[in-house]
Amino acid sequence: MDEVLLRSLTPGVLAVMVARGADFAAAEDAVQDALVEAVRVWPADPPRDAKGWLVTVAWRRYLDAVRADAARRRREDRVDQEPAPAPSPAVDDTLQLYFLCAHPSQTPSSAVALTLRAVGGLTTRQIARAYLVPEATMAQRISRAKRTVSGVRLDRPGDVATVLRVLYLIFNEGYGGDVDLAAEAIRLTRQLAAGIDHPEVAGLLALMLLHHARRPARTRPDGSLVPLAEQDRGRWDTKAIAEGITILQAALSRDRLGEFQAQAAVAALHADAQCAQDTDWVQIVEWYDELVRLTDSPVVRLNRAVAVGEADGPRAGLAALAELDASLPRHSAVSAYLHERDGDVVTAARLYAEAAHKAPNLAERDHLTRQAARLNARIRG
Repeated sequence: MDEVLLRSLTPGVLAVMVARGADFAAAEDAVQDALVEAVRVWPADPPRDAKGWLVTVAWRRYLDAVRADAARRRREDRVDQEPAPAPSPAVDDTLQLYFLCAHPSQTPSSAVALTLRAVGGLTTRQIARAYLVPEATMAQRISRAKRTVSGVRLDRPGDVATVLRVLYLIFNEGYGGDVDLAAEAIRLTRQLAAGIDHPEVAGLLALMLLHHARRPARTRPDGSLVPLAEQDRGRWDTKAIAEGITILQAALSRDRLGEFQAQAAVAALHADAQCAQDTDWVQIVEWYDELVRLTDSPVVRLNRAVAVGEADGPRAGLAALAELDASLPRHSAVSAYLHERDGDVVTAARLYAEAAHKAPNLAERDHLTRQAARLNARIRG
């Protein structure tokens, strides 16, 4: 697959879409879908006219999206025209729906996927990205989950661990994705913590509060990302940090360590540092070691490599990174950062550009593109 060719064709395809009357944002989404399809199809069946193929696929995706949106609007209009329902008690049953979707007849992964789609409001693409699987794979998983629950009585709610996983993924999408769901995830987790005495529920709430406290400093007025080390810590929500740390300390005192408590401990160490240089990276590595033991997650190992690079130097971080699959999301970005810290700006610039091409959202792509441009200017100068 010639990625350079795809990148060179993208502006022209987008221009054709807009010229045909497509909304720019929707056209951009459709072109991205077409590029993904090209990566999947072209190696086995390359087209004679690459640009024409991309325009055709993108236009079809755009029309499908427009039709789906029109159908949704018609459904909403019909609902608006219906008579108002009779008064009913103001009961929030969202959390109950989460538990019902996590039915014991489902596997944990299927229950999470179904709940995220049916109750959480995430798209199949967002869920697939959270699980690091192709969108088609996730669509099949959700379809199977729907078929499974269609023939059972929803009278046996699922377990707390599955619901916590759903809330965690929804918060992550709200915190770093296209749809703002973080506040809703925090609200539901507070509700769950008030009803269940469970250290991992408390750990997840602490984690959410500590991450959300940094949100005002994560972006500049123009929407560009601000890395953690460069954030204005005076803009962090100290009240939320204090609450998160208090909740975490109470949970850890029960000596029933879980994944969310360990993640919250890492977030608390970042929050406790008055400046980036004061961060206790050695202790953060120790917490990541605990997380690897608890989860054996490749994403955790990727984050650990960054922490090792800060605690023991960039070459130690690169050695830890070398043990991981290079196709892992954000692997190129981490490698670029560690190579830059090690003084290899040429490799770092190339990797930043590569990471920008793979970025999951526009803000991250722009940030990585600027990093590559900064280093390329330094190389030329």
